[in-house]
Amino acid sequence: MSHPLHPRLVLVHGTATTPTIWDDVVPLLRAAGCEVVAPERPRTGDLTRELAWLADLSSGAWVVGVSGGATLGLAAACAGLPLAGAVLHEPAVGSLVPDLLSPVAAAFAEGGTARLGSVLYGPRWSLGSGPEGDDAVTARELAMFRGFEPAPLPATAGRVLVTYGGLSLPVREAAAAAAGGMGAAVRELEGVGHLAPVEDAAGFAGVVLGWVASSAEGGPIAS
Repeated sequence: MSHPLHPRLVLVHGTATTPTIWDDVVPLLRAAGCEVVAPERPRTGDLTRELAWLADLSSGAWVVGVSGGATLGLAAACAGLPLAGAVLHEPAVGSLVPDLLSPVAAAFAEGGTARLGSVLYGPRWSLGSGPEGDDAVTARELAMFRGFEPAPLPATAGRVLVTYGGLSLPVREAAAAAAGGMGAAVRELEGVGHLAPVEDAAGFAGVVLGWVASSAEGGPIAS
C-alpha cells in the first residue's frame, strides 16, 4: 500500500520493449521519495493472466504505463483492481477508437517485430530495445492488446490520468479523449511522441510526480 508521502509506483512497459525504457525515469522518481518498481512483464498474451500478475504488484499503488503497458494499466483500472491511481501514456481503447492499432498490425504483418517497433515507437527504438524472443511473442501481445475492450472507470481505480504526445498521430489524441469519456483525466505532453519516458525522461517524471502529489493527503512530494 502506498503512503501519501512515499508513494509506490509500478512502471509497466509495452510490446517490443523492456523495463530499460524507464532507466532515466526511475532515478528521478526515487529522488523525489517514491518507491519504484519496474518489472519485466510476463508477455503471456492472455489479458487475464497479465492482470493477475499486475494485481500482485499494484494493490494500493500507482500504475505508470506506456503503450501496451498503458493499455494493461487501463485494463487493470477498468477491472476494478484497487489502485491508488495511474498515469497511462497512449493506451489502446478497443472499439472506442478501433483503428488505433491498425497501422501497427499492418507493420507487423509487413516486417515482424522490427517493423512494428519502428512504426510504433519511432527512431528511438531498435531491436536492441526489445526483449529476446521471436515474432510469436509479439503476435500474441498484439492480439491481446487489440482485443482489450474498456469500460467506465470504477472508484477503485483511483485518479487516472491518460496522456498523449504532442508529436503523436491525431488518432492518439482521439484515444485519450475516449478514455476521458470513461472517467480519466486527459493531458497532452508537448514535444514527445509514443515513447515519452525515453524522449523526455525529466518531463515525463515531472508529470507523474505532479499527478501523484496532487492527490497526496499529506501535501506534495518533492519535484
